[in-house]
Order: sequence, then structure tokens, then C-alpha cells
Amino acid sequence: MQKEITERNKKILLVVLVAGCFLSTLNQTLLNVALSNFMDVFDVKAATVQWISTGFMLVNGVLVPITAFLMKRFTTRQLFISSMFFLLIGSALCAGAMNFGILLTGRMIQGIGAGIIMPLMMTVILYLFPLEKRGSVMGIIGFAIIFAPAIAPTLSGFVIDYVSWRWLFIGLIPLALIVIVLAFKYLMNVGETAKAKLDMLSVLLSTIGFGCVLFGFSSAGSKGWDDPIVLTTIVIGIIVTALFSLRQVKSKDPLLNLSVFKYKVFTLTSIINILVTMIMYADLILLPIFLQNGQGFTAFEAGLLLLPGAIINAFLSPVTGKMYDKYGAKPLFITGLLFIIVSMGAVIDLTESTTYLYIMVRTIILRIGLSFISMPLNTAGLNALPRELGSHGSAVNNTVRQLAGAIGTAVVITIFTIQSTSHATELAAEHRHMPAIQLAKSASILGSGDAYLFMFVLSFVALIFVCFMPKKANSTKNESI
Repeated sequence: MQKEITERNKKILLVVLVAGCFLSTLNQTLLNVALSNFMDVFDVKAATVQWISTGFMLVNGVLVPITAFLMKRFTTRQLFISSMFFLLIGSALCAGAMNFGILLTGRMIQGIGAGIIMPLMMTVILYLFPLEKRGSVMGIIGFAIIFAPAIAPTLSGFVIDYVSWRWLFIGLIPLALIVIVLAFKYLMNVGETAKAKLDMLSVLLSTIGFGCVLFGFSSAGSKGWDDPIVLTTIVIGIIVTALFSLRQVKSKDPLLNLSVFKYKVFTLTSIINILVTMIMYADLILLPIFLQNGQGFTAFEAGLLLLPGAIINAFLSPVTGKMYDKYGAKPLFITGLLFIIVSMGAVIDLTESTTYLYIMVRTIILRIGLSFISMPLNTAGLNALPRELGSHGSAVNNTVRQLAGAIGTAVVITIFTIQSTSHATELAAEHRHMPAIQLAKSASILGSGDAYLFMFVLSFVALIFVCFMPKKANSTKNESI
């Protein structure tokens, strides 16, 4: 099958996939700045509006483990076009939403499309491109994946301030239609389909297990760790996920093949992936809190600060992809983590006089570090696997990232909340006449510094794991553990 696909067709297929991936990723991050606006429009509280993000993530997270089965059962064209149709239908529902329920339904339908597209694209690359070219191809895809969230906060801030929130969804509709037309015309099937049976019990266990873990951790930041719902869902989630994993290990045809962890490089990249994703997601939450609560900037100004670093990150992605093909993963990971360690060390001692420019430069340093790690990490992990495990490796990668993002955000928000409260008590005792607004501001800044100290330690832990990586992890001949 692979021999029939010409170099020209590969390029066309890549363009179509990257366009779909760009739309999917843009849609994922477009609404982060819009949540407070939705609270006013639909007259809902913060805990309710948060479901716009949580619901999307839950659908996305529970669908990812099933993608390995879907890729076995359906063709590339069927899955890609279906995912784009889900994005289109969801966007149309959201654009015309007259109440919060319809908006949430549309958002969750969008989540179905996003859950399919990323693992599908990674698997197609494994099929189409040889080992020595995958880094460069992943770098091009990295550009789309990183550039979309780079422009999303500024774009959505502009749309909300100057047009209407509905245009966040209306604007996606013609773009999704163009990608669907291109897919019908140019997208060819990659790999062979098989009449695979769907293990419904595994689907049920993965949905409950991953769903509860994601919901529990994503709710912990706002509700607190002592909330009965948070504790119950996390415990149920962990138990059911353990049962799901046990079933996969014993099954002859598992829904999610966990034997991918027998490959040393894949396991190491998964651990590094967890740590780096926790740092990345936590920074995306913590930095706007510091800028808005501690420094008094608007959401639009906070979004603008993130823009230069994210654009540099996006344009560096193809470069680091080529470097990966030439030098392998380890030198890139070490370089990236040194940049990340410097960027985290730079924000441990935040004060009121910390300037906007200082934070911007620091964020650029962080993003340069991430560009050396994000896509090369995926490539190194998937290259370590034989082709038949590619779709499972891709599904595991995405599941790990979803869980790490939710857990990292919850842990860092908890540290920030606990430390801010503690600092507020200490400051109130030391400066009895300090105004309440100033007290809250100072406590918030000190709490942010403590949370960044935790992330500083995490980056060192990730560096230790990188030391165990082989010099050039570019072969599927990597030893099993």
C-alpha cells in the first residue's frame, strides 16, 4: 500500500492533515479567554462555565483510547472526514446557541472530532514516512499544533471585544468546509482495515476510568481536594483505570495495547512527556493569573504577552524536527530542558515590580525550550515501536498528555491556592493596616512564585530521566525492557 503513494501525494495528504490539525487545535484553545464573557451572556457561575473546557476535555480524553480500534476498523478518509464533520456540526450548534446547554452540547460534539484527529495523524506519518524523515515531518505538524494556540488568545480577545462571541464559531465553519472538500478530493487511505471486534467492556471501563480521573483532577483546582465529589471521582477513576489496564494486558486483541511500555525509549519518553506537559499546562494557567491578579493586566494584554514566545516556538518546530533527524533525541531534550529550567528559575522570585517585558522574555525562553522537546518527544517515542503498534503508541501518547495536563493544572492551582492563603495570613499579621486589595495582590504574587518553584523542581526531574535516554533513539531496534 505504501509503495503506491507517490511523494507528491504524500505532500498533498500532509497539507490536508495539517490543515485539519490546525483547525482542531485552534478550536481547542480558542475559548479560554471567552469564559468570563459566557458567564455574563448566559448568566451562569464560574463552576458551570468551566464545563466548556472540562466537557471538551472529557469527551476528547475518553475517546482517545478507542482511536486505535477506530483506525483498525475504518479507513483514513472515513475517520478524517468524520472528525471534520463533528467539528463543523459542533461549531454550527455553538454559533446559534440560544442557551448554555446548546453551547455545551456543541462544544462536546467538537471534542469528538478533536479526539480522533491527532492520533490519526501520528499513525499516518508512521505509515508514510521512513524513520530518517519523521522528525522533519513532525516538525511541520508541530508548527500547526503550536501556531494555533499561539494566536488563539489574541484572536478570541479581539473577536469578543470588537465583534461578537458567535464569530468564534462562525469563523470555523467555512474553514472546516474547505478542509472537508480538500479531504474528499485529495485524501487517500493509508494502511489496511480489518473487521475488528469492539470490546464493549473495555470501552466502558476506559470511559468511566479516564473520565472520572480527568473530571476529578480538573475539578480539584476550583472545588478543593477535600470536596467529596473530587475525592470520590478520583478514587473511582484510579480503580476503574487499573481494571481497564489489567484487562488490556490479559486480552489477545486489546483496545489499547499496553505492551508499548515494554519498549524502553517509549516508556522514557512517556514519563518525560508527563512532566513536560504538566509544566506547560500549568504555566498556561498560572501566568495569566499572575498577570491579571498580581499585575492588573487585562485578558487581552495577557494573551498578547504569550504571543511572541508561541510564534517563535511554532517557527522553530520545523527546525528542531530536522535537527532530530540529524542528531537524535537526547541532545535536543537536554538543550530544551536547560532552557525550561532557566525560564522557571526566572519566575521563582516574582514581585510587583516585575516588568511586562521581563515576563515576555522569560516566556520566549520557555517556548524555545519546549520547541526542542514537544514534537521530537512524540517522534522518539513512536519511532521506538514496530509499525503494528504505531496506532496504539499514538493513542497512549495522547491519553498520557490529557491526564498529565489535567493533573498538572490541578496540582499547581492547589499549591498556588494554599500558598496564597498562607501568605495572606502572614502578611495580615505583619502589616495590620495593609488594604485588603493590596494584601490579596501581594499574596497572589508570592503564591505564584511558590507554584513556579514546584515546576522548577519538575524540570530537574525530567532532566534526570533524559539522562537514561540512548544517544540516538532513532530505531525500532530499541531493546524491550
